[in-house]
Amino acid sequence: MPASDLPLLIEAAREAGRIASRYTGESAKRWDKPGGLGPVTEADMAVNEMLERDLRAARSGYGWLSEETEDGAGRLGRDHVFIIDPIDGTRSFIEGSATWAHSLAVAEKGVVTAAVIYLPLRNKFYAAATGQGATLNNAPITVSPRKTLPGAHFMAAKPNLDARNWKGGHVPEVRRSHRPSLAYRLSLVAEGRYDAMLTLRRSWEWDIAAGDLILREAGAVTSDRAGQPLRFNNAEPLLNGVIAANPDLQPSILDALAIG
Repeated sequence: MPASDLPLLIEAAREAGRIASRYTGESAKRWDKPGGLGPVTEADMAVNEMLERDLRAARSGYGWLSEETEDGAGRLGRDHVFIIDPIDGTRSFIEGSATWAHSLAVAEKGVVTAAVIYLPLRNKFYAAATGQGATLNNAPITVSPRKTLPGAHFMAAKPNLDARNWKGGHVPEVRRSHRPSLAYRLSLVAEGRYDAMLTLRRSWEWDIAAGDLILREAGAVTSDRAGQPLRFNNAEPLLNGVIAANPDLQPSILDALAIG
């Protein structure tokens, strides 16, 4: 049940922060994952080891999907699955920046029901459970109320605003900001600091799952770039992009896009 899973995730994320903070990005051992999947550090692996041990011990019937654990088909037959990114923003961690996060979620039959995103060096702890709202450091948060697309402030990487992605080549008159952690980008929209989050690239489930629920519980509508609801625990754990904003703004973004 979401009410019982959220405290478990909160406790695990706090411990993840304690473990990761023992390392410094510039001195932590690091290497590149096969297949061009980016860097990983000994901190990522230490956090992942703790999370997999403790969370799976607490919920032995749940499946497991983590960026730093070899995937298998066993999770597909489970109604509940943990979806974990031990450190989202590993490149930022390596550079010594504070903008990296632990992203932990539970999905039930493809829908996220409990989630936390924790940035220990920024002292920002986002949490949500189905029907209970979303919080930042225990205070309720809500998305921006902006209704019109022109002038909106997007959290997005620069390629998303290429003219080829928009009908008639007309890029909306929006402002753009970016953060290295995708989970943090989603969270910043959930707390109303930015009006919308947009990524048109295929995205790993572990980068998105926790932020999806936090956004929805903060009042956002989330979808893939074709407007379809986000579903998790897929055989190939990739989503067709992500678009998130309040119920007035999100349809306007979808309508302006040239791709689905």
